[in-house]
Amino acid sequence: MPEAPANNRWFTYFPEDYRWSSGLVNCLSVAPWGGADIGEVDQVGRKLKKDVGNDALWFREWIKMADKVRKLAISEERKKNNFSASYHHKRAAMYYQIGERYRTPKDAKAKAAYKLALDSFKRFARLTDRPKIEPVEIPFENGTSLPGYFVHAENTKKSKPPVVVYFDGLDITKEIQYCRGVEEIVRRGMSCLVMDGPGTGEAIRFRKQYLRYDYEVAGSAAMDYLESRKDVNSKKVGVVAISLGGYYAPRIASMEKRYKACVAWGACWDYHAQWKKRVAASMKTELSVPGHHILWVFNTKNYDETFEKLEGFRLDGVVQKMRCPFLLTHGIDDKQVSTRDAKLLFNAVGSKDKTLKIFSVKEGGSQHCQRDNLSLGVTYISDWLKKKLNP
Repeated sequence: MPEAPANNRWFTYFPEDYRWSSGLVNCLSVAPWGGADIGEVDQVGRKLKKDVGNDALWFREWIKMADKVRKLAISEERKKNNFSASYHHKRAAMYYQIGERYRTPKDAKAKAAYKLALDSFKRFARLTDRPKIEPVEIPFENGTSLPGYFVHAENTKKSKPPVVVYFDGLDITKEIQYCRGVEEIVRRGMSCLVMDGPGTGEAIRFRKQYLRYDYEVAGSAAMDYLESRKDVNSKKVGVVAISLGGYYAPRIASMEKRYKACVAWGACWDYHAQWKKRVAASMKTELSVPGHHILWVFNTKNYDETFEKLEGFRLDGVVQKMRCPFLLTHGIDDKQVSTRDAKLLFNAVGSKDKTLKIFSVKEGGSQHCQRDNLSLGVTYISDWLKKKLNP
């Protein structure tokens, strides 16, 4: 059954279902960067309208479209039409991951689809002419590693340009993130290390690296890795993270002083309290994923165990320690996180150089993480990073 009504202030393909509308627009919004095509998205959307809220149907139709586009991409590869192939692989990767996101627990079909997404994205990275994308492994705890892509800076003559570390959120992935700002960051003369952190993407699906409150551990691992490279300026590193990343990035920048700029793309103040409200409302609130997703990312059996894990997900007492320049972007009409939480976070941050950008309904970008007008969020954040890291 549909979870909650959506409003009419943004493109809601399924007006009666916020979650499905947000999922579809998350895909459609990356069209400007080649991550989707409106015709393909609409073909899927029309088939989904016959049973809104049926996640099995969601999975089936998105994977069917992904398979179709991947087949086209491989056909172009065989013809040596590498640019065309890379373009199609990029969309196929997006469609696989958009389709897989609501399928929990992650069964064999879900994992198979996700592996195809990874393969398609890596083919895109190998076949495209720009930017230069390098799959990397970031040494982590106990001999493990976190997966990522190092995307090389463009439009610069510097041999060691600044770099931005880009983490995901609760339900985003490094491949989806790539289409949400990475190409805009690198074209402004900064490299970008885009990662699946603990609890997200490839890290949780195939490595059982579950969500944790002390995200600075992942942030420090990324910084250690960057200091080992000879092609970055490790004295000019920023961190940005999206959605629940509004918790990750501020915590990282507050605890790991080597970061010189921090962007919270969407506010997060007290994630424990946020989930208390959601559970109390029987999940009849605006969520971007099914409510049981939170059990999966923590590897917990019930909500009592989950709330124990969430105890540390509070930023009060942490962000007061931040000293680097800080940007918080938020939408005035965000249905998942209140503007009140955004202001509490912003006021608590200890940095003297800090900016709060709240996008209005009139200008656009007023929904969660600017999903209603992604171009506004992407360009605002990229320009701010350029100014602070001074490439």
